[in-house]
Amino acid sequence: MGKKCYIWLMNEKTGPKDVFLQLLNIIALYVSAGMFISLIFSYIDIWLPDALSENYYTLLAARSSVRWAIASLIVVFPVYIWATWFLNKGYAATPEKREMKIRKWLLYFTLFAAGIIVIGDFVTLIYNFLQGELTLRFLLKILAVLAAAGGVFGYYILDIKNKAPQKIFAYGVSAIMLIAIVAGFFVAGSPKEERARRFDDQRTQHLQMIQSEIINFWIKKAALPKTLEELNDPIRGVAIPKDPESGAEYVYEITDKENFKLCATFNQPSLDQASASMPKRAALSYPLENIYYGNENWAHNSGQTCFDRKIDKDLYKPEKPR
Repeated sequence: MGKKCYIWLMNEKTGPKDVFLQLLNIIALYVSAGMFISLIFSYIDIWLPDALSENYYTLLAARSSVRWAIASLIVVFPVYIWATWFLNKGYAATPEKREMKIRKWLLYFTLFAAGIIVIGDFVTLIYNFLQGELTLRFLLKILAVLAAAGGVFGYYILDIKNKAPQKIFAYGVSAIMLIAIVAGFFVAGSPKEERARRFDDQRTQHLQMIQSEIINFWIKKAALPKTLEELNDPIRGVAIPKDPESGAEYVYEITDKENFKLCATFNQPSLDQASASMPKRAALSYPLENIYYGNENWAHNSGQTCFDRKIDKDLYKPEKPR
């Protein structure tokens, strides 16, 4: 009789609202933890680049990942804090709600997932140690995953026992998230800086396109165009672009029969730090297949930057007249 009465009271005091709040709380937890780990990984990739794999595009992807993680945390993490607070308030008023089956299932699943992640973390660490591939960036990523998964595991173990330090956890995690988010604005730059960089990226793409058309012109006519206007071709749909921000024409100069110079005015230094050490005005023979890939040849500082190019006559042989 007592058991039936308890079940009846539980049904009376819980409803769809409690179920959806539990789901919202746990989903917000998973997203917040995942985005936090992604944010830390991106910071590590930016601060400790890997010489074997880092280039302009991986650095750009890391900065984009920082912005996505920050946007997600700004929205989702407060939802998690609110849902947790609201649920704990309900538990204080109605302790029986702690025994909800869906709550127990979600908590134990969370513990299971966190435990698997921690175990996998240690397996990965030992494997890479045996492989002799331990690096500082790898160790920091392992520690980030371990800290996030271990923190979740420890807190919810105590929560099941009704011993969780709820206020300390909420304030502590909120402070960590706030620091991580604020750091992102210094690492990835402000929205204004990002817009300026995107203008620079478009300038670089324009110069790549112009260079490609100059090489095509050389192949067709065995000479460099006297002006950029000669490259316009309505039949092929080629129109030489201008600076996307100021509308000014790009600077094109012929230095001799086989050498030319392309210049543009950039807002910021390029992101590719590995390329920044290259001589900015070095004369480079530029293979056609590398024009749209490998931004190492387009490193630039802020202000006007010129790129000297040399036509490789052995690689780009003019077509014979028919």
